[in-house]
Amino acid sequence: MLLDDIDRKILNRIQSDFPITPRPYLSIANDLHLSHEDVLSRLSRLKKKGIIRRIGGNFMPGKLGFVSTLCAAKVPEDKIGFFAETVNRYPGVTHNYQRDSHFNIWFTFIAPSMEEIKSNLEKISQETEITDIINLPATKVFKINAHFDL
Repeated sequence: MLLDDIDRKILNRIQSDFPITPRPYLSIANDLHLSHEDVLSRLSRLKKKGIIRRIGGNFMPGKLGFVSTLCAAKVPEDKIGFFAETVNRYPGVTHNYQRDSHFNIWFTFIAPSMEEIKSNLEKISQETEITDIINLPATKVFKINAHFDL
């Protein structure tokens, strides 16, 4: 499905500058000289098509008292689906990817403490019988603003 210019304008507007108002979609519509209904129907269509995964806030875990880490696991090909499903059941897992590497499953974990993350990684290892999981907590964060100019 190709995006038209109006879809692109809406997507550009909501990525990094979502209005904090009682009626944000009306604000977007007014800013882009569109009808409120057109903005809502387009966003609904883009969500149904999987172009928009979600609309919501992004939070800085450390500022909320949480810790985060990147994990990598070495998972045999025949266990990848089971391992990914198991990992995805844990609250705090925000991303989970298969990569072309010896460590072929990478995921991020956010929790109130590193002890909780370590405990959950042990449980994942026990549940899946995957013992080669490494925990790579950040030592310094270099945050960038990912904005895709459509």
